[in-house]
Parts: sequence; structure tokens; C-alpha cells
Amino acid sequence: MASSHSLRCVIGAPMGLPFRPMHLGIRNEQSGNERRVAATPTSVASFTDLGFVVSVETGAGIPAGFTDTAYTEAGASVVEDLRSGDSIDLLIKIAPPSESDRELMSASGVILGLVDPTANMDTLTAWGESGITSISMEMVPRTTLAQSMDVLSSQATSAGYAAVLLGVTKLPKFMPMLVTAAGTIPPANVLILGVGVAGLQAIATAKRLGAIVYAYDIRPETKEQVESLGGRFVEAETQEMEEGGYARAVDEETAEKQREALASAVKDADLIITTAQVPGRRAPRLIDRSMVEAMRPGSLIIDMAAASGGNVEGSAPDETVVVNDVTILGPTDLASRVATDSSRMFGRNVLELVKRMVVDGELTVDHEDPVVGPAIVAPISSPPEGANPSESEASE
Repeated sequence: MASSHSLRCVIGAPMGLPFRPMHLGIRNEQSGNERRVAATPTSVASFTDLGFVVSVETGAGIPAGFTDTAYTEAGASVVEDLRSGDSIDLLIKIAPPSESDRELMSASGVILGLVDPTANMDTLTAWGESGITSISMEMVPRTTLAQSMDVLSSQATSAGYAAVLLGVTKLPKFMPMLVTAAGTIPPANVLILGVGVAGLQAIATAKRLGAIVYAYDIRPETKEQVESLGGRFVEAETQEMEEGGYARAVDEETAEKQREALASAVKDADLIITTAQVPGRRAPRLIDRSMVEAMRPGSLIIDMAAASGGNVEGSAPDETVVVNDVTILGPTDLASRVATDSSRMFGRNVLELVKRMVVDGELTVDHEDPVVGPAIVAPISSPPEGANPSESEASE
């Protein structure tokens, strides 16, 4: 029999007390560069259809283009602070958990979202000991069954798109070829390192903007994907992928061969976007300082892996670094730069997962469910292996 537990408040309250339906909460998580919201009015309407009473904090969706009125019309109650109302049975999050989130939860509540289990395992474990279940959207398996719930891929799509547009605004030249009375302007050379979801979206976007696009990945099977989008695959030392579609970490000898093969492509690039990450590990170093120094003045590198160690020597999260007149950016908010559609995709991913958890009107956490089970990070005895976001997937 499957190991599971249900929230007691779902089917009613203790004898003599009034029935209380499932209470779902959406916080206003806007801080710094974060503009996304965990649920849109459309997904809120679907949650109410599942039997949830939904409360949304004032202004939660405004930076993403969703007004308080839109949430009200979708069936939610808009409140100044979730702590002022009934306890929350299911809290959906974009940002990692905080102690203020714990204060909202019912005794056996569920927190679901981008909980960053590696960084927050001590907190999540402590909450688990008190009855709170934490479900990490980062840990949803990359299977056909779970495809509609793959938050990392959906947010990576946004990030890959936004990375190219950031490059367009920062690069001191045109992307497409132009034939003008003042002469012919050659197209930009764009190099994408890492052909996961973010990389593929970056290839497609840069190609549509008229650039000549090159791409590289250590997985040889990605060559066909690159070429199907009109890109040109950079031939270098390759390696097979591991289960789940991610690239394995490579040994130093292989990494050195890759750097040698990439040096020429890097030197000729006007814009480089790096996306390569390995789940639970430091991002691989693909571009060293000597390669950066060999690039043309005015060239631009966008390191999407800066938050996990960086693919580029010298990059730093949310910093602009200039080396020999080459600019290196390390943005960590790319998905948030297209907050409306990132929120729509996130909300749909979460909704599909929650649908699997609602059985006969009960919110049930089934540890043996092939999708939900692997994503449960607390209460468990030890952190899951490879709990960090992957390229994907990255900032992806």
C-alpha cells in the first residue's frame, strides 16, 4: 500500500467543530528583482474548482501584470497579509521558504514550490519534524509523465529567451545583417554553451533575430537539436548524458580538450551565452580568463550559471565585470524579466502537480506516487542527491 498522509482539515474538522475546506495561500514575493507570482488568476480559478479556498496577498501579481481585481474575479480572497486569516494548508512559493512562511502553516500543511532543498535542508527538516511537508518543484522527475509539471524547464525557457534580449540591449552592434546605403553590416556571431532547455531557447531566439548562431554541448546527441534550429554545432570532445537528460560532470582531461576546441569559437564570438550546469554541483568552468582576453573588444558574455559558480572565470552573480574590454554579466533574474509568461507557466506546472495530490476532495501526499514522491524533500532523513537546480534549467 502506498505510503501517504492526508490533511485532516480537508475532509472536515474534529467532531463538534465546523467544516473547514482546504486553504491555499499565495504570498506577495516581490523583492529585489523578483517579479513573478506563484499562481495567476487563471490557475487560481482552477484551484477553486478543485475545492480550495484561495487567499492571495495584496499586490502579489501586479509586477507580473495580474491585478488584485483579476484574482478576486477568479474566486480568490485578496488579503493584506496571509497571517491575518486562517492557517494555510497548501502554500505555493516562487522564492525559497522563510520563517514567516512557517507561521502561516497549519499543523500538517504542505509547502510547494522552488524551495531550494540543498540550501534550505536544515529549515525544511525542522519543519518536517513539526508536521510540515515540503515539496520541491526542482525535484520533479524529468519524465514524460511529469512533463507538464517541469518547472525548471518552463523557467529555463523564459531565461534563455531573456538572455538573448539582454544581449541585444548590451551588445554594441546589430544582430542581423543589414544592407544599407552606408554599406553592409555583417550579422553578429552568437555562441551558446550548453544545449539544454535554456540553450535551445537562446539558439532559437538569436536565430530569429538574424544572428549567426553556434552552439556547443558535451552531449553529442544535441548536435541534431542545434541544427534543427538553424544553429551550427561546434565539434569538440563529447560525453554521454546521464539519466534525466543532464550532462555528466567531466574529468579534467576531457574538460581541457573541450577548452581547446572552444577557444577558436569563443575568440570569434560577439555574444556568448553560457547555460551549462550539473545538478547539485558547481557549474563547470568552460571559459577561462585567457579565452576572454582573446575576444574582440566590445564583445559580451552572459553567464547564466553565475549563481552556481559560473561557466566563465571572473563572472559573479548579478555583477558586471569587464576584462580587457569584454563585458561579463551574471544575471540571476532572467526568468523574472519576462514575469507574465514565466508566472503563467509556473502556475500551470504547479496546478498539474496539485491535481495529482487531490483525491476525492482530499489533499494527499503520496510518497509512492512516481511524480510527487521524488519531489518530497521533507520530512526525510537526509537531503536528496543533486537537489540543486540544473541548467535547466537553470536560471534557466
